[in-house]
Amino acid sequence: QAQLVESGGGSVQAGGSLRLSCAASGYMSGTYSVGWFRQAPGKEREAVAAIERRGITTYADSVKGRFTISQDIAESVIYLQMNNLKPEDTATYFCASSRLRGQLWFGALDKWGQGTLVTVSS
Repeated sequence: QAQLVESGGGSVQAGGSLRLSCAASGYMSGTYSVGWFRQAPGKEREAVAAIERRGITTYADSVKGRFTISQDIAESVIYLQMNNLKPEDTATYFCASSRLRGQLWFGALDKWGQGTLVTVSS
């Protein structure tokens, strides 16, 4: 049974940084991308970033230049480095696998974890 487990959330002030980690275990058949999405209270889920196994990345416009997604294939870990955090980045962040690549990744989520909370204060 494939499993994704997030960690690294916390509370920071605006302008601060956090690094989220996603540990993937089990065999994920048909996975073409792994990424992060977030959901703030009362809001819909929002795609943040994704990465293909070959290293191609996709970002939401709202995080371009501030967030960086990366992967350690050998360790099966996906990272999300978040710099210059803003209060509007406050949300629960989820790691998810997808059956699609590129900008379409968010439309074909297969599995996701329990999420990790990020709170950014002004």
